[in-house]
Amino acid sequence: MSDYILSPQVSRGLSDRLYDKRKGAALEVERVIREYVHAGETVKIKMTIQALVADFVYSVSANARNGGLIGLAATSISLAGTVSTYLESIVPPVLMCFSDLDSRVRYYACESMYNIAKVARGSILRYFNELFDAMSKLYADSEVSVKNGAELLDRLVKDIVHEQSISYSGPITHIDDQDPQQLALAMPRVSQFSLPRFIPLLAERVYSKNSCTRNYLVTWIAFLGSIPDLELVSYLPDFLDGLLYFLSDSNNDVRTLTQKLLNDFLAEIRDVAELQQQQQHELLQARLKQLQMSDSQQRSIIRDSIDEAQNSETSEVTLKNQELDLESESTGQGKGSWVPGQGVNINYAKIVKILKPHLTSNGEDIQETALRWINEFMSLAKDVMIQFTPALIPAVLPSLAHSVDSIRTIANETNLSLYRLVYESALPPEPQQTVSLSGAPSDRTPNPSSQSPRPQSPRAQDRSSMSFGASGSIASKLAGGGSTKDQPAQSSKEYTADRVASPITNQKPTADQLEFDYIATVNALTLQFLNEHEQTRVASLEWLLMLHKRAPHLILAIDDGSFPVLLKTLSDPSEEVIKRDLQLLAQISSYSDDAYFYNFMLNMLSLFSTDRRLLEHRGNVIIRQLCVSLNSERIYRTLAEILEKDEDLEFANMMVQNLNIILITAPELADLRKRLKSVDSREGQALFTVLYRSWCHNPVSAFALCLMAQYYEHAVALLQSLSNSGGPNGLSASSSVSGLSSRSKAGAGSNANSHANHHPEGPKFPELLSHFKSVQVRHERNRRHAIQAALRSNTYGNSSSGLAGTAHYNQQQQYYQQHQQKNQRKQQQQLEHQLLQQQVQQQQQLNDLAHQQSASDQSSPSRTYQQDGSYASQTESPSERDHVTRPGSNSNNTGAGTPRRRTRDRQSQLDILQQQQQQQQQQQQSQQTSSASGQRNSFVKGNQSNSNYRSYASSSAGTPPPAAQPMTASTSPAGGTSMPGTVSPSSLTATPSGGGGGGGSSGSDFTGDTKPSKISRPTT
Repeated sequence: MSDYILSPQVSRGLSDRLYDKRKGAALEVERVIREYVHAGETVKIKMTIQALVADFVYSVSANARNGGLIGLAATSISLAGTVSTYLESIVPPVLMCFSDLDSRVRYYACESMYNIAKVARGSILRYFNELFDAMSKLYADSEVSVKNGAELLDRLVKDIVHEQSISYSGPITHIDDQDPQQLALAMPRVSQFSLPRFIPLLAERVYSKNSCTRNYLVTWIAFLGSIPDLELVSYLPDFLDGLLYFLSDSNNDVRTLTQKLLNDFLAEIRDVAELQQQQQHELLQARLKQLQMSDSQQRSIIRDSIDEAQNSETSEVTLKNQELDLESESTGQGKGSWVPGQGVNINYAKIVKILKPHLTSNGEDIQETALRWINEFMSLAKDVMIQFTPALIPAVLPSLAHSVDSIRTIANETNLSLYRLVYESALPPEPQQTVSLSGAPSDRTPNPSSQSPRPQSPRAQDRSSMSFGASGSIASKLAGGGSTKDQPAQSSKEYTADRVASPITNQKPTADQLEFDYIATVNALTLQFLNEHEQTRVASLEWLLMLHKRAPHLILAIDDGSFPVLLKTLSDPSEEVIKRDLQLLAQISSYSDDAYFYNFMLNMLSLFSTDRRLLEHRGNVIIRQLCVSLNSERIYRTLAEILEKDEDLEFANMMVQNLNIILITAPELADLRKRLKSVDSREGQALFTVLYRSWCHNPVSAFALCLMAQYYEHAVALLQSLSNSGGPNGLSASSSVSGLSSRSKAGAGSNANSHANHHPEGPKFPELLSHFKSVQVRHERNRRHAIQAALRSNTYGNSSSGLAGTAHYNQQQQYYQQHQQKNQRKQQQQLEHQLLQQQVQQQQQLNDLAHQQSASDQSSPSRTYQQDGSYASQTESPSERDHVTRPGSNSNNTGAGTPRRRTRDRQSQLDILQQQQQQQQQQQQSQQTSSASGQRNSFVKGNQSNSNYRSYASSSAGTPPPAAQPMTASTSPAGGTSMPGTVSPSSLTATPSGGGGGGGSSGSDFTGDTKPSKISRPTT
């Protein structure tokens, strides 16, 4: 068939590898098609197009495909205005060549489509989606010529879209449940550009990760958004998610273009919202005038019954006409005037859901942009944003401590805007359930007294108001920005009126939209207590402060289990967190009854009892801060009542001591100190009595309390009681009693008597004194029990405590054995070194004696020194032997016996030195033995001291101490006493008092059982 349509010369020319020959053949095809057009041969035109497609475009030869593409372009040029009729046969083959493997074919496909679109103009928009998808792929082509051809075609298509009339079919509703590509293909083809049909394709391609494709998509979105009639912002939720990922692209141009595009969209949304708010305000004003007119008409009807029918009919017609005009103007149809942004519907809720995951994105630009959009929406769509408060808090609050300054700044602004939005919202109705920090609603029915705040004194109210205005808090920022704190009711009314008919959605909000989810919000804020950053934890507590202040009947109620979480927060390392937590606890307590306050104080003392470190480091700060926020007298009264009945006497003693120090030194308790000193009043006497009964756990605190309250005679009685009992802490108060007694009789006694005379129902000091003695007896009994328990545990070891105690005991034994071996090795080395030095000294002494002997006996025959210390003569004549004095002889010749006498003297000195050497060796052995026994006994030194202490305690309690074990000693040769098998007297270094030392002996450092020394009584 093609042989009859296309001549052989044309066919060979279109298949030639040279471009000029293919171009010449295409010109011949163009001439033939023109003839067919003039002749009206539509059938031959279609046959020619089919021949070009079948024989050339679909050919396996690349040159033939190139010839077919240029032939189709020539055919379109020759068809001119009638080309739209044949586009269905021309465009699809060309689009197929966009994905050809040969780069030259792809380039000639761009060239052919450019010529076709240039002739078809608006008709080519029927294939806009296919063109857009193909060009997005060509933009990422590796061949530069192909990319250049795609850019030329892209500019032409943009010009065509801009100049042609736009078909607006309204926003599409849902594309999430269907395949975007299938939905796009299912749209009916129209001769004009269809934005609803294009959006599904854009929503699919926007998730591309190629930088060139992203650049192409951004330019097209910006281009479509610049066309006023398209209203692309209405379709923003469909492609916003993928567009945000462009901000993390590696190409800087893509990031810059995307940021600019998002800023333009946000500005357009702001303009649309302002326009709709203005229109809504005008509509409300018109309705208000209508209501005023109807009221005046009703009054006129009452005055004049004759004109009732006429006036009513006229007013109804007028009102209906005006209402229709207003409604038509609000939809952009009434008077025919068009306003940009009029009638645009923006789905704020869907946009916020898209932005929420990006608030915690790892990309800094993405996170900052999402925060900025959320911050803008706080003022544009208040009724929508308040619903997302529980979802936004976990994303916004952690960003308050972000490492990037810009993100941290915008996060603070967003947090403040959301805080203000909730603070200025309408007050919720009082429900039957309350919200706890654990998220579980309380099933109880609130009492009327617990629902309404209890009245406080003016001073307490001033303190509470001052405590919540801490510097740097969100409340202080709101107070600095305006008088929102003083006008909560007015702002709530205005906001409620705005929410009756939303200017954003043009429809009344439902009940779910008007309801603020307190449960989810409190749960989200509570989870932020686990955040590692201080700013986040402080902000969450400030949020809870505001929410409880707005709706105390809804959250953090009396018995909802919230206080374990808040009390645990008191152990936070940050002082700001503890301060806000105490403010929240104080605020909750101010809205509660006495039973709740009592439980609060009880739980706080329980926390201090289990966490002594918290009591030592933060106890004073916590008590003082509570006294600032609440009534200090109420706090001290409640704590005193609880501590008076506390069974843990040691903790009560410690807690009373801390409370007494705070009472004496803290400036926050100046009023309480004045109230204690006002003994003329019954309130002061009652306060003293309550505190005194608890202060009896610590004698020093009770004594200081009496001095502070100016009850000096009772203070004297306390000291006398302590002195008579020996003092619970080993105190001797006889001198203090006498001095204080004289002073009290001189001055303060008259005051106390006058107080007692004025108020005979004042403190009953005999009963108080007996209570003090009974409490001290309990403490003494508790101390004895503790000592006995310690002695039993030390006597029997830790075996009674089970496997854990046995393991601990074995571990201690192993440690002591290792320490003992180490000390033995060290002492042995020291002794060996000392012995070596002594041997050197002895050898030196012997050498000196030998030299002296040789010098004195130069005239006598030579003698040698034997190993036994004697001198033997090498040559001794009979005459000399005759002159030697024999033992037992009665010779009186002293001159002849002098050398022998000197020899015996030296022999005695040598014997002494040998004895000293032997004694030193014995001393070394005995010291090694004593060190080993000392290490074995070091582990039981604590038991010995506890045994001695038990003996003392038993003697003080009236029971005789156990008899001391007798010490067996043996008399050493030197005359001293030493333990059998221990150090010899020659090694003793100190003589004990009363010991029988003799000669040069010294006292022994005993390592066995010794006589217990006097042990002072431990203090409380």
